[in-house]
Amino acid sequence: MQVSRTTELILIRHAPALTQGRLCGRTDVAADLSDAAAIAALSKAVGPVDRVLVSPARRCQATASALWPEGDFTLDAALWEQDFGTWEGMPIAQIPDLGPLSRAALAVHCPPGGESFTDLLARVAPALCAVPEGRTALVVHAGTIRAALALALSDPADALGFAILPLSVTRLSRQAESWSVGAVNRVAGWA
Repeated sequence: MQVSRTTELILIRHAPALTQGRLCGRTDVAADLSDAAAIAALSKAVGPVDRVLVSPARRCQATASALWPEGDFTLDAALWEQDFGTWEGMPIAQIPDLGPLSRAALAVHCPPGGESFTDLLARVAPALCAVPEGRTALVVHAGTIRAALALALSDPADALGFAILPLSVTRLSRQAESWSVGAVNRVAGWA
């Protein structure tokens, strides 16, 4: 009898991005790492992992370096945040109001010159599905975490209903091809 082993993804959203009120998906900005106590508590709560995968964004690399000072992590370009095209760097107040769109319509909406959430999901899903068995921490973006949640939901557009907090943990597990959600938005002190 073959026993199916579990793959656990511990998805950590980077520390607060220093966006100066602008939309920064692919825009590479620094992170505010001033809350050393929260970072230390998060590191302790996550515990030992088999590997660490990180988006190449500065805010993710800096967060990963704060959590794992020995720098033992791997960058994966597939884990970048959604590309917001011509909206990148715009003040949030100037971004068109997409509030009237349903989640299904929002999932396929593509900012000019950018990618839709479904495009993001198509880019991120193969990288997440390729993670080997064991415990893997990923330091990534809110959109990347929503894409991971979409793997476990019956309708990927439902993943857009989650707000993902900075320095929060979302846990997913996979056995064979079946994904399940263990936790969303857990902050320092989670059990």
